[in-house]
Order: sequence, then C-alpha cells, then structure tokens
Amino acid sequence: MVVWCSKVIRSLHHALRGIGYALRTQRNLQIHLAATVLAVGLGVSQNLADWKWCCLGITISLVWMAELFNSALEKLCDRVTTEQEDAIRQIKDMAAGAVLCVALLSIFIAIIIFS
Repeated sequence: MVVWCSKVIRSLHHALRGIGYALRTQRNLQIHLAATVLAVGLGVSQNLADWKWCCLGITISLVWMAELFNSALEKLCDRVTTEQEDAIRQIKDMAAGAVLCVALLSIFIAIIIFS
C-alpha cells in the first residue's frame, strides 16, 4: 500500500509539474486560465444548478486537455526539427485545430449555461 501511494504521489507530482511548466510558458494556456477563473466566478455569482456545474467542469477540462496536448505536441515537433517542414506544420495545425474545436464548443456551452 505504501509503495502504491508513493507511486501515485510521484505521478501527481509529475503531472502538476507539467501543468505548471505549461502555465509559465504557454500564453494560450494562461488565457484559458483567465477564462476558467471568469467562468467559475460567473458560475458562483449565478448559483448554477448541479448539472450546469458538471457541464462547465467537463468543458473546462476538455479545453485544458486539448491545450496541454497541443503544447506537448508542438514542443515534441520542435525537438524533432527546427527547420520548416510541411509535415511538422500540418501536425501543429491539426493539433491547433483540435483546440479550436473544443474552444468553440466551450463557448457554445457557456452561452447555454449562462443565458
């Protein structure tokens, strides 16, 4: 049990270190943090129903996950090559497109939740 707890704590440490690094270095994630604070603040001020909090939490999590995956993939691509390559550009564009899709979905859901 102690070994299991130690591994879980170590895993959490690595995950939080990654999120912290991304927050310090990725401007878009900083924007998502501001949007998260705004959305949660609005939710508190409007005393949202439980189901709306669930939708909001899922939406926020999806945006953060997409942005973290996008940032990690961009960093990996930059390690592969620093030269301009069509394949690398396409990979980065697709990852950014995934973030855009989730961000647009979150805006749509926010409009429903807060209207």
